[in-house]
Amino acid sequence: MLGLVKVKDELVGDARMRGISGGEKKRVCIGVELMKKPNVLFLDEPTSGLDSFQALSVIQALKELTLNGTTVVMSVHQPRSSIVSLFDYLIVVSEGKLVYSADNHAAENYFKKLGYECPVGFNLSDFVLD
Repeated sequence: MLGLVKVKDELVGDARMRGISGGEKKRVCIGVELMKKPNVLFLDEPTSGLDSFQALSVIQALKELTLNGTTVVMSVHQPRSSIVSLFDYLIVVSEGKLVYSADNHAAENYFKKLGYECPVGFNLSDFVLD
């Protein structure tokens, strides 16, 4: 689920002994928490340090959890559009102020009503973040 099959027999490692990569360590930590089958999972930047493929894989796995009843709350900085499209609810904060807090798929119309229309062909998540 978290793309760790290739390192299943590797040592995680620590400051003294090299082990799996930092991104793999992050996914192991998420996996350890998932084994507890939590009702709510809070994650601080679960995609940082991951390449785009692994970041998407992690978010897809977390989305699958939500479909089975787990609430996932996470902070993500500068997510790509394929990741943002998986979010149900979106909260955008800029300079410590709440900019948007509602259904993810209503964001485009919300900003359009405020006079910020996303240009055709432009990535909506990049537009909102900009």
